[in-house]
Amino acid sequence: MEKYDVIIIGTGVAGLYAALHFEQSVSVLLLTKKEAELSNSSLAQGGVAAVLDKVTDNYKLHIADTLIAGNYKNNLSAVEKLVTEGPNDVLALKDMGVDFDRDRFGRLLGTLEGGHSRNRIVHHKDSTGKAIVNKLLELVLQKPNVTLCDNTLVYALDKDDSGFCVSVLQNGENKQFLCNYCMLATGGIGRVYSYTTNSAIATGDGIAFAYLLGAKVQYLSRIQFHPTAFAKAKNRERFLISEAVRGEGGILLNCNGERFMDNYDPRAELAPRDVVSNAIIKESIKTNSQNFYLDISHKPAEFLKQRFPMIYEECLEQGVDITKEKIPIFPCQHYLMGGIKVDLDARTTVENLYAMGECSNTGVHGENRLASNSLLEALVFARRAAYDIASRIKNRAEKEEIGGFPQYNLSGNPLPPGIRTKIRQIIQDTFFVVLKQEKVQQSLAQIDEIINDLITGGYAITPDFIEARSLAIVAGIILTELSLNNK
Repeated sequence: MEKYDVIIIGTGVAGLYAALHFEQSVSVLLLTKKEAELSNSSLAQGGVAAVLDKVTDNYKLHIADTLIAGNYKNNLSAVEKLVTEGPNDVLALKDMGVDFDRDRFGRLLGTLEGGHSRNRIVHHKDSTGKAIVNKLLELVLQKPNVTLCDNTLVYALDKDDSGFCVSVLQNGENKQFLCNYCMLATGGIGRVYSYTTNSAIATGDGIAFAYLLGAKVQYLSRIQFHPTAFAKAKNRERFLISEAVRGEGGILLNCNGERFMDNYDPRAELAPRDVVSNAIIKESIKTNSQNFYLDISHKPAEFLKQRFPMIYEECLEQGVDITKEKIPIFPCQHYLMGGIKVDLDARTTVENLYAMGECSNTGVHGENRLASNSLLEALVFARRAAYDIASRIKNRAEKEEIGGFPQYNLSGNPLPPGIRTKIRQIIQDTFFVVLKQEKVQQSLAQIDEIINDLITGGYAITPDFIEARSLAIVAGIILTELSLNNK
C-alpha cells in the first residue's frame, strides 16, 4: 500500500489551499470522488469577504457583521482569526494570479452583500469560486510532493495508534492508502435535501466518516437556506442567484409584483439570508403563492452582462433575460454552518484528524453564515491546519510505521432503489426554512430504520451505497439535534 505523510480528502478551496502550504519534504495525497474541479467552492459566485481598505472599513466592523448574522452564537476567537488573518490570504490569492476584479487604478474592487455594512467582497465577476479553484488547482499540479487522484471515492476511513487507512474505489478499482495525518475537506450536505444549490457530490461523506471514527459532530441542524435560488428549473440542483445581485440593487417582489421586504426587516433586501428566507416563507403563506421574483432589470443591460455574466447566461438558457425580466426565485438549501467540531488549527477530537471548510465547525458562522465568509473560512483554517501538521511533522523524531488495517469485501446484495430519495423527502418535509417540530420524532424513527437496514443489509460497497449511508447518517444527526433542542 502507498504511504503518505498527509492525505487530504476533497479538492475545493480548503483542500487545494492546504496542499499548497506543505513543503516539498512532506508527501501529500489529494483525493476527490469526481473531477477535481467539481466542488461547492467552484459554485461560489459572490466572492471573498475581507477588510482590505482600512480607510472605509475595519476589523471590528467585519467582526460585528459576522456576529449579528450569526445571532451572536459564533465562536469569537475563531471570528477574530478569520477577520484579522483572512486579508493576507486574499492578497496571497491575488499574488498567486487569481484574477479578481479591479478598478481603473488596479485596486481590488469590493462589492456589498446582505448583512455587510461595508463594500468588502472581493470577487471575479460572478464566478469567484471557480476562478480561485482553477488557479489553486493549476498550482497544486505543479508541486512535486503532491499527488492528485480524481474519480476516487473514499468508502472507509480507519484509524489506529499508528495512523490512518483510507480505502477507496478508484475508477472502480479497490485500493488502500496509508497516512499519518488525514484532512477532511469534503464540503457540505446539500444532497440530503430535495433541492439544493450544492453540487451532486455534496453528500456529507467526510462528516459521516468522522462520526464513525468517533469525532464530535455539532450543530448539524444549523442549515442555511439561500433566499434566491432560480425557481423555474425543476432539477434537483438549483442555480444560485448571487447575494451580490441584491447588493447591486436587485429588489424582491411577491406574486403580485409588490416589494415586501420592508415589512419584515429595515435592511430590506440586504438583510442576512436567514431573515430574507423566513420573510419569503411568511409572505408565501400570506399570499398563498410560491411565485417570487428578484428584479434587477432597472440597471443598464451592459452593466448586468459585465457584472453577472454567468448568471445572465444561465438565466437566458432557462428563458429569462435578466436585463428585461424578473428572475423567478425561491429559497433553497445552500450551506451548512455546523459540522465536525474543530479547534483554531482545524484539529478534530480524533488525534491527527483535521477538518476544513464546510464539513467543519469552527464556530465562525454561529447560527447563520454571513455572505462570502465561507471561502475566507476555508482559506484561513486550511492554512492554519497545514502549518500545524507541518510543525508536528518537523518535530517528529522519525516516521512511524503504519500498521495493518481491515480488508473489505466489496461484494454483497444490490442496494434497493429509492433510498436516497426517501431520505431527501423526509428531511425536506420536516425542516425547510421553518421547522415542523411535530414531525421530528416520526422522521427520526424513519431515518433510524433506514440506517439500520444499511448497516445490517449486507449490501455491496458501491458509490450509491456509500452516499446513501452518508446521507442517512447526516439526516440522523440533524433530526437527533432537532429532537434534543425541543426538550
